[in-house]
Amino acid sequence: MLGNIHSIETLGTVDGPGIRYVVFTQGCLLRCQFCHNADTWEIGTGKQMSVSELMNDLISYLPFIQSSGGGITVSGGEPLLQLPFLIELFKECKKKGIHTTIDSSGGCYSNAKLFQEQLAELLQYTDLILLDLKHINRKKHIQLTGMPNDHILEFAKLLSSKQVPVWIRHVLVPTITDDETDLNEMANFISTLNNVKKIEILPYHKLGVYKWEALGLQYPLKEIEPPNDSQVEKALHILKGKCQFTS
Repeated sequence: MLGNIHSIETLGTVDGPGIRYVVFTQGCLLRCQFCHNADTWEIGTGKQMSVSELMNDLISYLPFIQSSGGGITVSGGEPLLQLPFLIELFKECKKKGIHTTIDSSGGCYSNAKLFQEQLAELLQYTDLILLDLKHINRKKHIQLTGMPNDHILEFAKLLSSKQVPVWIRHVLVPTITDDETDLNEMANFISTLNNVKKIEILPYHKLGVYKWEALGLQYPLKEIEPPNDSQVEKALHILKGKCQFTS
């Protein structure tokens, strides 16, 4: 089984608990205006790697990873575009006792029978999902990502119904995703979920601008500056305000 891989970070510290072996998959349906990995958008490209190749590399880092309470995180792009590959990879990880995490926006979530069947199988081998909620307002979500968020919220509800542990992540972009009304509405939605372990605010940054320029794309948020610490704390306070964290 081959996967389309963009890159690998061997000792990641920001994509789940502990030290993580982070696999960035190639391909995404969203076109987020703040994306710092625009070079992962194109589907069907990237380096083709087998599960055995990844496992052989991952195992060499296991002493550091497992001593820290870490594991593997598959990010992107959008990992759920490659469900069969993820199933095989996570099956092998579970044989080795490796903690498994998916970083997903849910942007390709579908009610199609095959997708649902494959997702159900994958979740059997998944310990944690980092769920990126871009925007709660449907119209603003379309403006920000090019897609509505109905199916993404469905995905969140499904994970809650199946009691799959999640960390909610929200990128805070001044004037775009920091409106208090929107944040309160997102907090209301999060409070309906019964599987939330943690909420994270990811401050917007411009580190990926050079990738847009290298791809010949015009970066749409060039005039927006990153949020300050007080803006981040305020947003986090709002999102946490109504959430009952699960242990």
